[in-house]
Amino acid sequence: MHQMNSCVIKLIVLLLLLNCFPGRVIGQENEAISDGDQGWVDMFPNSTLDGWRRTNTPPDTWSFDDGMLICSGRPIGEIRTARMYQNFMLELEWRDMVPIGTAGIFIWADDITAKGVPFHRGIEVQVLEDAYGNTQSYSTHGDIFPIHGAKMTPVNGRGGSRAFPVENRSKPSPQWNHYRIECRDGEISLAVNGKEVTKGKDCWPRRGYICLESEGGIVHYKNVRIKELPDTQINPADIAIQDRGYESIYSGLDLRGWKVEGKGSWQANDWVLSYRGNPVDRSQLTFESAQRARGFLFDFRCKASQNSLNLMGLTGDALKLTEEPFKALLAGGGQWNRFELIETENGLQAVLNGQEVGLSKESSASEKLHGAAITLDVSGDTDFANLYLKN
Repeated sequence: MHQMNSCVIKLIVLLLLLNCFPGRVIGQENEAISDGDQGWVDMFPNSTLDGWRRTNTPPDTWSFDDGMLICSGRPIGEIRTARMYQNFMLELEWRDMVPIGTAGIFIWADDITAKGVPFHRGIEVQVLEDAYGNTQSYSTHGDIFPIHGAKMTPVNGRGGSRAFPVENRSKPSPQWNHYRIECRDGEISLAVNGKEVTKGKDCWPRRGYICLESEGGIVHYKNVRIKELPDTQINPADIAIQDRGYESIYSGLDLRGWKVEGKGSWQANDWVLSYRGNPVDRSQLTFESAQRARGFLFDFRCKASQNSLNLMGLTGDALKLTEEPFKALLAGGGQWNRFELIETENGLQAVLNGQEVGLSKESSASEKLHGAAITLDVSGDTDFANLYLKN
């Protein structure tokens, strides 16, 4: 009888303790912040961007103050990690400093931005200020979705590829929010302020770079750290495009590093570099690199069919991108085109919208690109974006 009473008392005490400390048994809500520091690595040691690449944003966009990484929001673009990750946990705190601010964290991304946009292909974890509002199409509490060619099956979707949180937990500006992103074998989950709320599966790619997005709002980040998990065997087709050595040569803020000649006007319109002029007039925009170029990639769209665009300085003659054999591969209706000119083991290679184009004898006579000067010779209204040079 005494032993039975003793057991009953112990059981009552245990139930009381569990009731007083419910978080100890709701592992999903507290494990996100309770596994200690073992294995975690600071992603911005000594308040520097060491280990990161400014994909298409200039130094002006990112700064540090009192241990915080500050994103100015201008221009729209991203920074990415210098190395790829597959399975990992990522923790950070963020806050928007203006209402209706927006940004994002990209997972398993390519090395540079996708065609005609200032963002990478990858899986985006939304960073959206509370005042932006909530609709059937998006929320401000931690959506996850594939972007620009990536794929994901949402858990708690609404008919599309976007995964929505099961609970609203984010805090409005200027309060801090805590994110914990866990990525394993093509599955991704997000815990907001200590509780898992959003999930996706069947992601593609499932190994790539991590990016932070600049998208107009002033955003602060702190305590950004990563813990790598054991990788598993992966199909090479599931890996994002690896670093090809490209660096952006357009700041998105001004024409620094470029020289303008001719008629018309060139304008830095955030991530888009615009030329405005009559089709009968010509203008040249030249970039002179400190090193010899080994590759050049850029996007363009002509506003009218009579406009013309020549790429000069890298080959034996001008590449007339609005004439044959290139013309047949141009996207119509003012859509974006992507052109790449690179050195390969077999000589120079020109690729327009994913299709290789044969070069003239003059252009292909050399196996290497000429010098380091790149000139865009244009007539008529034309937009450019994602200008990258490989040195």
